[in-house]
Amino acid sequence: MNNVRPRMTNLFEQLGLDSGEAAIAQFIDSHQLEANINIVDAVYWSEAQRQFLAEKIKSDGEWAIIVDQLNESLHEDATK
Repeated sequence: MNNVRPRMTNLFEQLGLDSGEAAIAQFIDSHQLEANINIVDAVYWSEAQRQFLAEKIKSDGEWAIIVDQLNESLHEDATK
């Protein structure tokens, strides 16, 4: 059983990305999505990352909240 508490840093670790605060901010800033692009359809995810995100969204559990927060952050520029 995986007892990792869902947090943005843990999400980035699960995705195999740098989970430092500055690295997360830089990733979000440099990977903004257009409004019509779903987070799982972003071109920069590997297939494993895409599947992980889709699974967490579908589970509608604690991880879904964190993935949704990332999704909102990646669409910040699209809502301005």
